[in-house]
Amino acid sequence: MRSARFSWILAAVLFLTALARDQFDQWIDQTNLPVLISTTSPEIRDRNGELLRVFTVEDGRWRLAVSGDAVDPLFLEMLVAFEDKRFYRHSGVDLIAMTRAVGQAVTNGQVISGGSTLSMQVARLLEDSGTGRWQGKLRQIRVALALERKLSKKQILGLYLARAPYGGNLEGLRTATLAWFGKEPGRLTPAEAALLVALPQSPESRRPDRNPENALTARDRVLKRVGHAGVVDSETITAALSEPIPYKRRPFPALAPHLTERVLAQNPLLLRRTLTLDAELQRNLETLAQSALRGLSENVSVAMVVADHRTGEILGSVGSASYGSGDSRQGFVDMTLAQRSPGSTLKPLIYAMAFDRGLAHPRTLIDDRPVAFGSYAPKNFDGEFRGELPIAEALRQSLNIPVVLLMDQIGPAHLMDVMRRSGAHAKLPGGKPGLAVALGGVGISLTDLVQLYAMLANGGEAQTLRWDPDAEPDINEQIISRASAWQISDILSNLTPPPDSPSGRIAYKTGTSYGHRDAWAVGYDGAHVAGVWIGRADGTPVPGAFGGDLAAPILFEAFQRLKPTPDLLRPPPPETLIVSTAELHQPLRRFRGRRAVFEKAADAPKLVFPRNGVRLLIEDGLLTAKLRDGTPPFAWLLNGTPISSNQHRRDTTFTEVSSGFSTLSVIDAEGRADRVTVWID
Repeated sequence: MRSARFSWILAAVLFLTALARDQFDQWIDQTNLPVLISTTSPEIRDRNGELLRVFTVEDGRWRLAVSGDAVDPLFLEMLVAFEDKRFYRHSGVDLIAMTRAVGQAVTNGQVISGGSTLSMQVARLLEDSGTGRWQGKLRQIRVALALERKLSKKQILGLYLARAPYGGNLEGLRTATLAWFGKEPGRLTPAEAALLVALPQSPESRRPDRNPENALTARDRVLKRVGHAGVVDSETITAALSEPIPYKRRPFPALAPHLTERVLAQNPLLLRRTLTLDAELQRNLETLAQSALRGLSENVSVAMVVADHRTGEILGSVGSASYGSGDSRQGFVDMTLAQRSPGSTLKPLIYAMAFDRGLAHPRTLIDDRPVAFGSYAPKNFDGEFRGELPIAEALRQSLNIPVVLLMDQIGPAHLMDVMRRSGAHAKLPGGKPGLAVALGGVGISLTDLVQLYAMLANGGEAQTLRWDPDAEPDINEQIISRASAWQISDILSNLTPPPDSPSGRIAYKTGTSYGHRDAWAVGYDGAHVAGVWIGRADGTPVPGAFGGDLAAPILFEAFQRLKPTPDLLRPPPPETLIVSTAELHQPLRRFRGRRAVFEKAADAPKLVFPRNGVRLLIEDGLLTAKLRDGTPPFAWLLNGTPISSNQHRRDTTFTEVSSGFSTLSVIDAEGRADRVTVWID
C-alpha cells in the first residue's frame, strides 16, 4: 500500500516537473528576440586592402564588422577565462556562477562578482538594457536561453565581438583595436588583449585616455586572473604587466574624403568597397597639398589627381587641401570635379591635332605677329611678338597667337569633339565654341584634364580614368596618332623643369587662366600622369598666381612622392618624321593655312581706318584714311577714281567726299590692293 502511494507521488512529481519543463520550454521558445543583425560602419579600402575611410553608423557610433576567425585566439581564450569559463558548457545561464554571485552579495552586502554569462551580456547589448533591476536580469536570462537554442556558440561570440562597448562611441572589438592600438585584431599582445577584455565591463570609467589608472588596474586584474587560470605563462604575464597602456584614441582613417563620400553616396547600402587608390600615395599627396598652402592666401586651395595612364586607374585624388565645411578655403568643395578655365593647358592637344591634319610639323615655321579674326585679336601673355619661329618653340614658350592661327584652321568644334571622344566633359560658357577655347575659353575639370593628358601619354589612345577596379573602360579609341602624341611628348619633356627637378623625364605643361583665377600643371612620364590645380573655390582671382611658379613644383614633387625616378617616356614610333625645317616638304616649311592660296599675303596692304561698313559724320568733305603693311609707293582711289599716286606715306586725306556710299581703295608697289566701303553723313 505504501509502495503504491509512493509510486503515485513520484508520478505526480514527474508529471509536474515535465509540465513545468514544457511550460518553461514554451516560454523560452516564445521569446521575441531582438534584431540580431547590427548595422556596421561602411569601409572603403585601397587597392592593397588598406583602410582608406571608415564611416559611422546612423547613431554616430563607430561599429566595424568583425569575424571571430580574424581575432587573435589569445584574446578569445582570455575573454572566456575571465568572463565566462563555462561558456562552451552551459546553455545560456551558468547556475553555478549565478549562485556564487548571489551568495557573495548576501554575505558581503554588495555585489562582489557578476553571474552574467557572455550569452546574457549579448542579450543586454542587443537590447541595450541595464543590469541593475531584476526584471532586466530576468529578460536577459530569457533572451540568453533563446539565443542558445537558435545560434551556435561561435555565432553568439561573434555578436559579442561586434557589439561590446569600448568607451565613448566605440563598439566592437575591431573598432577598439583600431582606435586604441591602430591595428587589426588578428595579432594582439597579451597586455592589449587583457585591456580589451576589461574595458566592456565599465567602458567609461576605464577609458585609458580619460582614466588611465582605472584602465591599468582593470587590465592588470585580467592578466593576473588569466595567469592563474593557466591561459598565459607567468613570464608572459610579468612582461605584460610592464607594458604601457595607450594614452589617447587614434583617429580612424579618413583618406580621400571627397572621393570616398562620393563613392558612398552612389551606393550607401554597400558596406565594403575597394578602390584603385594607393593609401600610402594618397597620404603623401594630402600631406603635400597641406604643405603647398604655406605662404598662400588663406582662401586658396589645392587639388591633385594621379593616375596610371596605362590602365586608367586613379591612384590618388585630393579634392582640396583642407577638407571640412565652414573654413575660408571651402575645403568641402571637390575641386577635382569643378569646371574651371584650363588656361594654356589645351595647347598641346591643338598642336597634336594640327600635326595629324598635315597643317604643321614641330619644325614648321610659324609667324608670331599681330593678327585679328574679325573683332578677336589675340595677344601673347607678355604683349610681345617673336616673329617667325618653329612650332615646337612656340609651344614651349606657350605663345598664344600661333596656337590661335592653328585653331582657326582646325575649327573649335573639332577640338571640342576630340575632347569629348577622349572622355573629357568640357563646358562652354556660351553657345558655339569660338577661337578663344584655344586659350582656355572653356570649362573643364582637373580629372578630365588629366584624362586628356593620359591619352597623349598613352600614345594617343584614350583610356578611361576610373577609381572602381571592377569598372570596364568605356573608351578604347585612338584619338591622336602615335607619331603626333610622341612629338608632343618630346616637345613638352624639353621644357625647363622647376629647380632641383629631373630634366627630360617628365612631359608637362602649365597654364594660368584669365585673371589669375586658376594655376595649372599637368604632366606625365612613361607610366603615370598627374595634374595640379591651385586657386580659390569661389572662382575669384589669385593675384600673382602662375601655373609655372605655383603648380609646376607641386607636380614634380607629386611624381617624387609617387616613385624615386620617373619612368622613361615612350620611344618614337617608326612612322614618326624626325627632320629639320629644311628637310620638310615645301608646304610644311612655313605655316600658311589651307586657305593661304585664296588669302592676301600677311604683308599685303590693309586699310585700318576707316573700317569697312562703318557710318561716318565728316565736315568740309574731308576724310583721312590710314593703312598698315604693303610696299610703298601707294596709289589711292576714291570710288575708282585715282586721287594720288607715288605716295610713300601710309595715310592720306580724301577731299570733296560726298554724302552716301563711298569706296576707298589703295594699291601698293607690287599691285596688291585693299578697299573699304563706308557711308558718309
